[in-house]
Amino acid sequence: MFNVFFGRKASRKQEPETSRKQQPETSGKQEPETTRKQEPETSRNEQQVKLIIQSNQSKLERSQKLNETWTELVGDITQIYKQEQNLLPSSYIALYTKVYNYCVTAKETSAKPVIYGDRMAQWPEHLLHNRLKEFLEQYLLSSLESGIGLVDVEVLRFYTKRWEEYQFSSEVLDGACGYLNRHWVMRERQEGHKDVYEVYEMALVTWRENLLKNLNKPITSAVLKLIERERNGETINSRLISGVVNCYVKLGLNKDGADPPSLSVYKEGFENVFLEDTEMFYARESAEFLRQNPVTEYLKRVEQRLSEEEKRVRVYLHESTQKSLKETCERALIQNHLEQFNAEFQNLLDSNDRNCELQRMYSLMVRVPGGLVELKTILEAHIHNQGLAAIAKCAETALTDPRIYVQSILDVHKTYNDLVITAFDNDSGFVTALDKSCGNFINRNAVTAASGSSGKSPELLAKYCDLLLKKSSKNPEEGELEDALNQVMIVFKYIEDKDVFQNFYSRMLAKRLVQYVSASDDAEASMISKLKQACGFEYTNKLQRMFQDIGISKRLNGKFKQHVKKMPQSAGNDIDFSILVLSSGSWPFKQGAACSVPFELEQSVHRFNEFYANQHSGRKLTWLYNLSRGELVTNCFRLQYTLQASTFQMAVLLQFNEQTTWTVQQLGENTTIKHDTLVQVLQLLLKAKLLTCSDGEADLQPGSRVELNTEFKNKKLRININFPLKVEQKVDQKATQRHIEEDRMMLVQAAIVRIMKMRKTLQHSQLIGEVLNQVSTRFIPKVTMVKKCIDILMQKEYIERLKNQKDMYSYVA
Repeated sequence: MFNVFFGRKASRKQEPETSRKQQPETSGKQEPETTRKQEPETSRNEQQVKLIIQSNQSKLERSQKLNETWTELVGDITQIYKQEQNLLPSSYIALYTKVYNYCVTAKETSAKPVIYGDRMAQWPEHLLHNRLKEFLEQYLLSSLESGIGLVDVEVLRFYTKRWEEYQFSSEVLDGACGYLNRHWVMRERQEGHKDVYEVYEMALVTWRENLLKNLNKPITSAVLKLIERERNGETINSRLISGVVNCYVKLGLNKDGADPPSLSVYKEGFENVFLEDTEMFYARESAEFLRQNPVTEYLKRVEQRLSEEEKRVRVYLHESTQKSLKETCERALIQNHLEQFNAEFQNLLDSNDRNCELQRMYSLMVRVPGGLVELKTILEAHIHNQGLAAIAKCAETALTDPRIYVQSILDVHKTYNDLVITAFDNDSGFVTALDKSCGNFINRNAVTAASGSSGKSPELLAKYCDLLLKKSSKNPEEGELEDALNQVMIVFKYIEDKDVFQNFYSRMLAKRLVQYVSASDDAEASMISKLKQACGFEYTNKLQRMFQDIGISKRLNGKFKQHVKKMPQSAGNDIDFSILVLSSGSWPFKQGAACSVPFELEQSVHRFNEFYANQHSGRKLTWLYNLSRGELVTNCFRLQYTLQASTFQMAVLLQFNEQTTWTVQQLGENTTIKHDTLVQVLQLLLKAKLLTCSDGEADLQPGSRVELNTEFKNKKLRININFPLKVEQKVDQKATQRHIEEDRMMLVQAAIVRIMKMRKTLQHSQLIGEVLNQVSTRFIPKVTMVKKCIDILMQKEYIERLKNQKDMYSYVA
């Protein structure tokens, strides 16, 4: 029975006009409610019977119309799918017109159906849609008979050929049924019937359910065999594979019609099996290849295989397969052989000029999760061992030669820094391994062990800087000097005891400035700028103030000379006298050995004291004669020489203006220089042959007589005899070490006070941890030092222990 979509209201609307006219009139009054309720049921039944009759008549008419139309359509559709001859444009237009006329005529002459069960019941377009689907099913089942039993290439040729023909024919049929798609199919899908497809999509679904479902296994198997043949070096027809892949992709239709299509058919029907087969293939091949070849050759093989698989995706697989295929190949070819790679990595590091192999290994192992972890550990240990070995070779010489020591470190660093950049793509993990290993062997090596101090490395680095920045014929040119300073900062980065470097560097800088032996003011400023950038303003604050004092002293000297010129000539102002006024808090100098100022200089010293007191009232000048120097012009030898001497040497030599022979004791009494210092001053003068002694220079006693050598000769007319004294060097070394310890104690105490002032109360272990963290940028303090500083601050009443909590401290405001 043809159910129609009419309810009771619709039935009353179609009542015959005569039935309403025969109803009794109510003389303008509304019919009582009871009258309508007593309407005979027989009239409504009669109306339903009439509608059912009309429905049956409509169904018969539609069936006849569909049969007539289908008889006209089936021939053209069969011709489209058999493709025995080309479909003429006129025939295509005629086919489109027939479908259009059927849909339009059926809609105009038919009543709207009622839904009593089947939702689509008897739409005329639905009947045509079903006929088309039945035709396609019969066509595909007949085609399937030719493909049953085919395998390998034959089944692929059959499948791809039939698919191309079927796809083209379905596109033609879809165009001819354009009106059906645009109206009925679209309306059905808008009403939520997602299982209703356009004609082309219906053709794909029909293919999937009838042909692919029966041939999927032999087709997939054939494709995998073809791919394996290609992997083994054979040439294949890749169009057969791409045809199957394209078919699988297009058959994955979304029910909601969204683009792009779903890949479920492709993945379930092909990709999953393909990936399993790929992993098994490469697992077998890699194991066999490694048994017969070295790892370095295997790395080349892996690169080749990965490149082939990437190309395979581009040529005939779907792009979505690339990621999963890449992961599968990397797991089978790389991840499963990490132990062999790690073992070979150490061999490559031990060999020279194997950067290409190392780069290849890195590029492969970076692909897999955790592939580089062991390589970083191996590289760190290797660099550490190489650094220790390099320093051990030159340990005896490097202990006293900063150039050799620093250059040995830089050679190791450059070698492996270049390796990290070129072979490991400057990977952050390998950079960290390089930094850790360099930090270890620079701070703890054969030289530091021989000296018994971890501060030997920063000391030698500071001395190396002094050699670079001091005037010398061996120093590099200005451009090269900047590069050398950059290399110094590379080593400085790894120094743990940066405060030791600061102390030695500041003392050497001070001497260069006081003695006017800096190679370049620009180079000095550049080095300080680099240190400031690395450690902050506080680290270089005193160094910068030294330069400020030098500038102030130059201006002060100019004023003093102008002041001397204004004095009368009789005042004895013919001595070229210049001074440096240094701030006591910025310079690392302390009062040295005492000395009586020579009579010739006494007036100039007194004059400057008066001048400075007038310029700056309330300031006290402390003269550092041990750092002072001057020039003496000789008139007692055959030639006139200019001697560059220290103040102590000048004081001794000027004594020989009075007489040519003195005992050591007499010279000590006249100059007030301590005996140990005086002996070393005399030894330098004896060694220079300006003086002579019958007892020899090695064993000077208070009674030893020292005589002026009037036969003194030298090839140079300008002679430098100002060499550092051993006593001064020992005192300077001890003072530096003492100053370092004092600075460290103050630095730790300052850190404790800052932390406690912020936290107010803190546990003992937490306080030590935070102090170590803050101070570690300057040096690595021992826990015992931190505990000692805590005790000192408790005595000074900066902090105190909480009552009943011995491990808790509180800040005393």
